[in-house]
Amino acid sequence: MEHVSDSKLLPYGMMNFAVIRRDDYYYVDKTSFIPLIERSDRFFFFIRPRRFGKSLTLNMLQHYYDVNAKDKFDALFGDLYIGQHPTKDRNSYLVLKLNFSLVSAELHNYRKGLDDHCTTSFENFCKTYADYLPQDTLEGLRTKEGAVAQLDFLYQECARVNQKIYLFIDEYDHFTNTILSDANSLNHYTDETHKTGYLRAFFNTVKSGTDSSIERCFIT
Repeated sequence: MEHVSDSKLLPYGMMNFAVIRRDDYYYVDKTSFIPLIERSDRFFFFIRPRRFGKSLTLNMLQHYYDVNAKDKFDALFGDLYIGQHPTKDRNSYLVLKLNFSLVSAELHNYRKGLDDHCTTSFENFCKTYADYLPQDTLEGLRTKEGAVAQLDFLYQECARVNQKIYLFIDEYDHFTNTILSDANSLNHYTDETHKTGYLRAFFNTVKSGTDSSIERCFIT
């Protein structure tokens, strides 16, 4: 007779916290770090080696802070540390997630890749949180060209209705590392990250947003 194991599965390579919890995979409870992260800094820069669980941690935080996930809190966190010790910020943010591993890695093409990824993410943000944003936010976003102008518009629209953004950026250095591996691109890359470079302008816009509706950032 074939024996079927009752042991849980290992979530190797999985980054979706909700699926891991729903399907009862093994999960090492790291939610006790949430209060420590909140107390340490509003803008958190998390650098660890590959396969360290950065993306899963980021996804777990998204579910914890997302205002749209309130009704899932008990199912996702009820038997974890933070389920018994929730912070006041639980489920109180509009979550904006960017994943720079999806951005094209050619130096002379990365602007288009960054714009395309951000446009998709920003439009999804407007649709997901339509009930919390001014009615014409999506239409207004579509009149703006490029990631920099769109992010500037988006955080100002959120500020207009007193909504707080939690900005997550996963693998912020993915496409830049690929560019820097080419010695011939180094000088061009320096131009893009200094003075009036496009990447510099994007992160300057993030910085400006932290004085407005971007209340927290978590960057891996």
